[in-house]
Amino acid sequence: MPVEPLKETPSQTAGPYVHIGTWPSAAGLPIRTQEKPNVMVGAGAKGERIRIEGMIHDGAGSVVTDAMLELWHANADGQFPGHWGRTITDLKTGEWFFESVKPGATKLADGRAEAPFATLIIFARGINIHLHTRIYFADEDRANAGDPTLKAVAEPHLQKTLIASRSTRSGQTVYRFDIRLQGDNETVFFDI
Repeated sequence: MPVEPLKETPSQTAGPYVHIGTWPSAAGLPIRTQEKPNVMVGAGAKGERIRIEGMIHDGAGSVVTDAMLELWHANADGQFPGHWGRTITDLKTGEWFFESVKPGATKLADGRAEAPFATLIIFARGINIHLHTRIYFADEDRANAGDPTLKAVAEPHLQKTLIASRSTRSGQTVYRFDIRLQGDNETVFFDI
């Protein structure tokens, strides 16, 4: 009896239940409640302690309240492995955040300098393949101007979608990075 070749499994989105598997306490399950994977460093970590926060908006401008995000970046000295974390959007407000240290500048294999940045991946319903983007920091104007990846984004208004604004709240440095999945001012996503 001949064997039929296997068929490709249809793609699926993260679905509305991503929280159950990745952050069960948010889904109301009384397990792993002590975990805080969005707090990426302890009190003694080297570097400037920062908070990165934002919201995700869909193509109609509505807030996405059921997404998961993963963030990783170099340490304060610009070395990898650095820091990694995972968070979900608040199921009511859509806000998300990470606490970490500000990454240092890194170098590409050919020696060119990169501005400090964090890599962000977004998983959500309606997205078949997770989205990759970068977060650059508004207070790094000089480094940002020379960053090869940021310069590869030809349109200045699109470059701005990759730059988090800086403020201070209760003595803590806060970077705001809102994400637009589609439409006007859509965040730049990278095909990786």
